[in-house]
Amino acid sequence: MVDINMIAENVIFFIFATVAIGGAFFLIKAPKVAHSMVALIFCFTAIAGVFILVGAEFLASIQILVYLASVGLVVLFAIMLTQRQILEEDFE
Repeated sequence: MVDINMIAENVIFFIFATVAIGGAFFLIKAPKVAHSMVALIFCFTAIAGVFILVGAEFLASIQILVYLASVGLVVLFAIMLTQRQILEEDFE
C-alpha cells in the first residue's frame, strides 16, 4: 500500500532540490551580480526547506537567520555601494 504522506514528502523534497540546483546554476550564469544575489537567496531558502523536511528545524532557522539575513544583506549592501565602471561610450 502506498502512503500518501511519503509521496507528498518526496514531491516537496524534489521541488526544494530543483530550486536549490536551479538557483546554484543561475548564480553562476547570471549576467549581473544583483541577479546572482537573488539566485543565492532562492538556493539558501530551498536548503532551509530541506532541513525542515529532515526534521532539523534548528539548522533551518540558523540557515535562514545567518545566511539569508546576515550574509545576504551584507552582500546586497556591498553590491549597492560599489561604484559602477564607466564605459567609454559615456564620454561622448
